[in-house]
Amino acid sequence: MVREGDAAPDFTAPMRTPDGNITEFTLSSALDDGPIVLAFFPGAFTSVCTGEMTTLRDRLDALADAGASLYGVSIDSPFSLGEFAEQNELNFPLVSDTNKDVIDAYDVVMDFADLGISGVAKRSVFVVDEDGTVTYSWVSDDPGVEPDYDELETAAADA
Repeated sequence: MVREGDAAPDFTAPMRTPDGNITEFTLSSALDDGPIVLAFFPGAFTSVCTGEMTTLRDRLDALADAGASLYGVSIDSPFSLGEFAEQNELNFPLVSDTNKDVIDAYDVVMDFADLGISGVAKRSVFVVDEDGTVTYSWVSDDPGVEPDYDELETAAADA
């Protein structure tokens, strides 16, 4: 598992931008703009994921004030993420990891065996500083648990 002090695994994946475009996102290139918050979530349109993403939307100014950029990450397609963003007025980019390379690299893969669903993202958050080092790591094995948002804002400010 990726921990604080580790080099953040670099990746390139499709991304749905806040203005509705689909582009390519590369973590190492985005680090030039300051710290990055990667918020992994199991699936768009689920109740807890919607709650988490809308809470992050509502707290985006605090992350921006800390100089950090926020990216949501899930295995949903960029088209599904686009609709999810539109319905929930999400004003930050959403990265589409349909091939599951990113969740594998960050070791945040979870299965819902009782539902027959495998290979979704564990609810987790990583803060990556401008040097590409993970300065904050929070991973939950319980998809119903959301991160401590105050703790996340402090970690982003400290990155």
